[in-house]
Amino acid sequence: MKILFLEPFFGGSHQDFALGFKTHSCHDVDIVSLPDRFWKWRMRGAALYFAHHIKDFSCYDVIMTTDMMDLTDFLSLAGNNLPPVLMYFHENQLSYPLSPHEKRDFHLGFTNIISAVAADKVVFNSKFHFADFMVAANRLVKQMPDFRPKWMMDTIREKTRVVYPGCWFETGEMDLTHGDVERPLIIWNHRWEYDKNPEFFFDALGRLKEKNISFSLALLGEQLDLVPPVFDQAREQFKEEIVVCGYVESREAYQSWLNKGAIVVSCANQENFGIAVVEAVRFGCIPVLPDRLSYPEIMPKAVHPQVLYQTKEDLVAKLADRLLNYEKYLPLQKRLSREMAQFSWQTIINQYDNALKNLKTYP
Repeated sequence: MKILFLEPFFGGSHQDFALGFKTHSCHDVDIVSLPDRFWKWRMRGAALYFAHHIKDFSCYDVIMTTDMMDLTDFLSLAGNNLPPVLMYFHENQLSYPLSPHEKRDFHLGFTNIISAVAADKVVFNSKFHFADFMVAANRLVKQMPDFRPKWMMDTIREKTRVVYPGCWFETGEMDLTHGDVERPLIIWNHRWEYDKNPEFFFDALGRLKEKNISFSLALLGEQLDLVPPVFDQAREQFKEEIVVCGYVESREAYQSWLNKGAIVVSCANQENFGIAVVEAVRFGCIPVLPDRLSYPEIMPKAVHPQVLYQTKEDLVAKLADRLLNYEKYLPLQKRLSREMAQFSWQTIINQYDNALKNLKTYP
């Protein structure tokens, strides 16, 4: 099959997913994209660009696109006899947490809803994300003063399935190292943004320092235009602990840091899957994660008491225990690394390829 992949926001996880799919799929995939900036304008205007820029859709069997597309605009402008469309949701604008200075634009959330209705098939990147979307969508529809299209919820549910995104690692046994036992390395590999809750993270590390618990710190992750000021404060507060600070362009260098890591921490308020955590755990980091969002879904239930925390005090206690007794957790490290192999692109890709092959008959 010949697939046209339209990505209005080609950066971060959107770019990673598009390239991973193209690289691993058995289908012939063409990616047409726009740069990852001005995201609200991408949602409003990308359909116009794609409909005007691409002159012939007839050579494609399927169109794939993502949640930054206003699919109803695209379908109305791109002409007749379009191939079926699969829409993939990385995130949505109904439940994405806002910064303190933002006000929610419900028009964008409604765009997500009607785009899902218009698609031939919808794929979400986790069960958590799909459930979260449906609750928020139902809440928005109920706010309509009359003629509420509640039928849309059933329509979306009937055409939706959950398929996890693929990750860039092999499925075989990993060569795990755990770096410096005297100063175990804590990994932060999330975007430097408010929704990843960095203040909570650095406050917990500050409490470890107060207890004279030794650790080193790798501040990785993508930095966008507005970096929370807490990162500047952290550079000074943890200058003796920080061994790398900033985004690592090379995948090999990034994976090398993960392989040196002892612990990966998340304090996120928004996470629909958690590629950063899955990658770090696969390369040997023991996770310490909030008991919310997608994390209970992607971590084996049997280890939830060991890897999920409830409060900041619980986070500090778990970090202190792992730092002081790291070697005790090496069996857990190896087990979880093996578990994460299920999210490799090599394993996941069949689910996408099969979904595309059956697009006209699903569900």
